[in-house]
Amino acid sequence: MKTLLMAISFFAFPVQATDLVFRFNSPAFNGIGQSAHYLTVDEQERSRKAAILEEIESRANELLREAENTTLAKFIRNLESRIFSQLSRDLAESLFNSETGGTGGVFDLDGNSIAFVNTGTELILTVTDTDGAITEVIIPVGSFGICSTDECVP
Repeated sequence: MKTLLMAISFFAFPVQATDLVFRFNSPAFNGIGQSAHYLTVDEQERSRKAAILEEIESRANELLREAENTTLAKFIRNLESRIFSQLSRDLAESLFNSETGGTGGVFDLDGNSIAFVNTGTELILTVTDTDGAITEVIIPVGSFGICSTDECVP
């Protein structure tokens, strides 16, 4: 009787059920939102590659700065600066002093040919670079306080 009563009470209540539906949560498996998933993965890959390249470039720049700031590099820069300053001073003396400088000359600087001529009325400076391009600078004598003789008064 007890079992009969339990069986009746078990079947007396209405039963509701639906189909079991299984869905993957990952868009890589179910296809819903899959394109967004691909874009996210692609963006992660791209940003990681960019970060690696930026880190490499940053390290290379750091090593370059360290190499440029050694005592030897500073000494060489200072020496080159003084040599170029003296060369520039000698060139200016040759251009503007007709008594000791003469009327012109040519010299080579790192493969670039620099020629200068003092015609008495103008100074002509011609620079020919390693590719053959020519730059010519003409400075009128007596203008802007530049004199090639002592007779010129600025």
